[in-house]
Amino acid sequence: MFVALLSLLLIGLAAVVVAGIALAIVGTFVAAVFGLAGFLLFKVAPLLLVGWLVVKLITRAQGNGPRRISEADRRWLDGE
Repeated sequence: MFVALLSLLLIGLAAVVVAGIALAIVGTFVAAVFGLAGFLLFKVAPLLLVGWLVVKLITRAQGNGPRRISEADRRWLDGE
């Protein structure tokens, strides 16, 4: 009976150790994902937004607004 209790104790201890290691790995992965998401959201996205706005303002100031293709070109593209 003592051996059965000791084996159950060792199996439980091993399960706790394995679960702790697995949760540590999962926690590290989740922290890395949230860190990357935060970096992209708060560092990269504002720079992209500012760059996009600058490009839009420069093209608008130069008069290079949205270009439209002619009807002949549209017919050629449509295959008519």
